[in-house]
Amino acid sequence: MDYANEGPATQPARSASRLALLSRATFVGGIALTVIIFAVGGWQRRWIADDGLIVLRTVRNLLAGNGPVFNAGERVETNTSTAWTYIVWFFSWLTQARLEYVVLGVAFTLSLAAVVFAMLGAGRLWGGAKSTLLLPAGVLVYIAVPPARDYVTSGLESSLVICWLGLLWWQLIRWSQAERVRLPGLFVLVFLAGLAPLIRPEMTLVGGLALLMIVLAPMPESRFRPIMLRCLIIAAAGLVPMGYQIWRMGYYGLPYPNTAVAKDAGGAKWKQGFVYLWDLVGPYYLWVPLLVLLVAGIVAARGRAAALADPAGRHAAPEERPRWNIRRIRHRLRSPGAVVTLVLLSGFVLTVYALRVGGDFMHGRMLLAQLFLLLLPVAVVPIRLPAGGLRTGTAADWSFAVVLFALLGTVGWALFAANTTAIKSGTKITSTGIVDERVYYVLNTGHDHPILAEDYLDYPRIRPMVDNITETPNGGLLLNSPSFMFWYVAPPPQPIPDGGAGHTVYFLNLGMTSMNVPLNVRVIDQMGLAYPLAAHTERLTDGRIGHDKALYPDWVVVDTGMVDKKPWMPWYLDEKWVTQARTAMSCPATEALMISYRDPLTFERFRHNLRHALSFAKYRIDRVPKYEIERCGLADPFPKPAAAPR
Repeated sequence: MDYANEGPATQPARSASRLALLSRATFVGGIALTVIIFAVGGWQRRWIADDGLIVLRTVRNLLAGNGPVFNAGERVETNTSTAWTYIVWFFSWLTQARLEYVVLGVAFTLSLAAVVFAMLGAGRLWGGAKSTLLLPAGVLVYIAVPPARDYVTSGLESSLVICWLGLLWWQLIRWSQAERVRLPGLFVLVFLAGLAPLIRPEMTLVGGLALLMIVLAPMPESRFRPIMLRCLIIAAAGLVPMGYQIWRMGYYGLPYPNTAVAKDAGGAKWKQGFVYLWDLVGPYYLWVPLLVLLVAGIVAARGRAAALADPAGRHAAPEERPRWNIRRIRHRLRSPGAVVTLVLLSGFVLTVYALRVGGDFMHGRMLLAQLFLLLLPVAVVPIRLPAGGLRTGTAADWSFAVVLFALLGTVGWALFAANTTAIKSGTKITSTGIVDERVYYVLNTGHDHPILAEDYLDYPRIRPMVDNITETPNGGLLLNSPSFMFWYVAPPPQPIPDGGAGHTVYFLNLGMTSMNVPLNVRVIDQMGLAYPLAAHTERLTDGRIGHDKALYPDWVVVDTGMVDKKPWMPWYLDEKWVTQARTAMSCPATEALMISYRDPLTFERFRHNLRHALSFAKYRIDRVPKYEIERCGLADPFPKPAAAPR
């Protein structure tokens, strides 16, 4: 082509084409670079947490035909994320691969997809001008924080949560910018938002606000009347979660996962919550990039608004401010600004909720979703190149300098944060109760990447547990010694049935324990994640966050039917307490609770559980047998002697 003969009108067109090509290449290249960095960082920290192995125990039972349970014969929902359980089960069934490798691959893939969706959504938010470069910003903040890379794998639902948030964000932005909303896409969007409670219970806030915004916004043109279309939208969003909720209440006898009971998700520990927040924000100076990107986002938004209002850079004449009314507000609900408000508000409210419940014991984990939400609008930031040079720059043009400065500052902070170690205690749990979970298990197992269940055999007390089960074919109850140095095996009563009476392990680390024993070995814990009797005890006021319930083993001796006399019973247990625990367990309300998840599932049992699920969820017992006897109004087998008359 002869460029020398091009006319004046051709050159600006070619220049605009080059800018558009540069903009697209920069955006795609930024996504690819971010994904590669996140993938490398996550793979370097690959592991599966003890809590991640808990999920796999349920998947094992599903594959074995025992149902979605932790222990066969006990309907207990030990996994907070329902969707995560069934996603792992599906890919395990599909691939027939080892469970640890399945969950590792699924979590890794979803984590990377999350940042892609986040950037696609932000790209649509800021895109439009051919002279705009869309560069990674907020996603760099997220992937730079070490806990975010820790939970790229881990076997927990963290990857699913951020992937769902990123996908919902992208689809909401598309919906808000569409000239014409098509019904199939709309129903896909509301179905996605409706999955929120199955992704994780607190995500109901995000999904609920999204559905409320969609329902209140003007409906697209269709053969349905608006009121009918709104009803169909609500039905599409609620079909799966409401169906599962009814099934959950009838099957498990609870309106939410048993983990919410065990951790008293409705309780308040504000002081510990702020400790947990600072444990993440403080070491990395996380407030710095958040503040910088907030300013950059505001400046970029003002610059973009000015450019869209008058692309030539001329100042428009002042107009009369539009009057707000219900109709105008409803139209504003389907706008990018409303979507941005939704994710920022959701991130703030979920942060407040995390503060209220006291956060978590895993460093940063329970604030990752909130951080991801707050960074979504600035996952990428726009740098609008000045069209007429710096001297003729308008507010729309000059915004590029502020945004560029913010971007450079963010990159510098990311390099600092990515190489910062927040918790240096390693194998020890500090007074805050918060621990770097990955480093803790790496050091305590001696494996750089503890992924397989047998990697955790090198964790203290796990290999001896497996050996003790092998050495006691008659069965029994395995209890850890008070010094946590060895196991006691409380034997079952005579006569021993053929094949033994079965084993029960009573230990806190459910995942590594349950994944290293057969499914016919019952595994329960004093905190109550897999043991409702412990879950329904009152919360310890000064207990470690996430571990603030501890049922005495005396109850378990009675519950498992083991010999409750010395010398067969462990020396540190009290025969009197065991006798009182037997009396306490005869409380009618406690018996009803235990029957709800242990009795065979019949239609009558399902209906009874459905009707009483809320009361079961509220029920609490006292972990001290004597006090529980008093609470329930039972006769104490060891009454206080009557006071002598004066």
